[in-house]
Amino acid sequence: MPSDWSVGRTLDYIRKVERTRETVYAIYIVDPDTHVLVRSTGLRRLITGEPDDPILSVAPDRAPVTVTPLTDRETLAQTISKYDLLAVPVVDHGKILGIVTIDDIIDTMIEETTEDAHRFGGMEALDEPYMKMSFLAMIKKRGGWLCALFISEMLTANAMQSYEGELQKAIVLTLFIPLIMSSGGNSGSQATSLVIRALALREIGLRDWWRVALRELPTGFVLGAMLGVVGICRIALWQYMGFYDYGPHWPLIAATVGAALVGIVTFGSLSGSMLPFALKRIGFDPASASAPFVATLVDVTGLYFSVALVILRGTLL
Repeated sequence: MPSDWSVGRTLDYIRKVERTRETVYAIYIVDPDTHVLVRSTGLRRLITGEPDDPILSVAPDRAPVTVTPLTDRETLAQTISKYDLLAVPVVDHGKILGIVTIDDIIDTMIEETTEDAHRFGGMEALDEPYMKMSFLAMIKKRGGWLCALFISEMLTANAMQSYEGELQKAIVLTLFIPLIMSSGGNSGSQATSLVIRALALREIGLRDWWRVALRELPTGFVLGAMLGVVGICRIALWQYMGFYDYGPHWPLIAATVGAALVGIVTFGSLSGSMLPFALKRIGFDPASASAPFVATLVDVTGLYFSVALVILRGTLL
């Protein structure tokens, strides 16, 4: 609306054109000569104003929140959420090109969230709803990532092969491989999902990587210590209750499992939190840091067997 209009004239105009508009969330006031956006006001403010008052009198004395045609979808959604808007004008050199409503943003947010969820699950984002995807399209979307993850898991097999001699001497160590590896992968996946979301919401940026590292390092250590205590108690309970005989050196085995859990969960939390930063730094979507990939990254380190060599040397190894 031109800034020299009155409240009454503006309301009369809205009554005439309301049926031709998709929504009437806000009234945008422009300079009558340059058509540059100067203010905006809500319909409630307009209705409560006096008919003879100038329209500028019911508009807040501040520049309206705007976006440009080049604003990306995530930034647009964050802008509407931050300022609790129902619509935001799209401007170019101060002139309104159109508006984006909350309805449009909800659709965008659903698409973005779905895409991130698919990528984090270790697959390409689906182009259509799940039930509408063809069989071949589904294979194509999931097969590539599965093959890549399978090849990367071969590194885990190589890591275990390098400790083949130790495993033959202490077969009991193999009982805890799934337990310890999955704990490291789970902690890494938790950290990755938290950092990906924080990056998406602009709560943190690339420069905050060291702050995240300093936060995840003690967090991972404490979480690992908690799981380590649970693991030690489980071994002791099974030994005393007669559910399984871990041999005369069971306290050392329990200590190995406990220490390995501390190390692997700490490493998983730290590496999982840093992976999205690394991907974003080289230009990839941080959501590509899928949970299976994080688990593989933790598996290939061989921390469990390294801890076992230190604690069990001279006894079982």
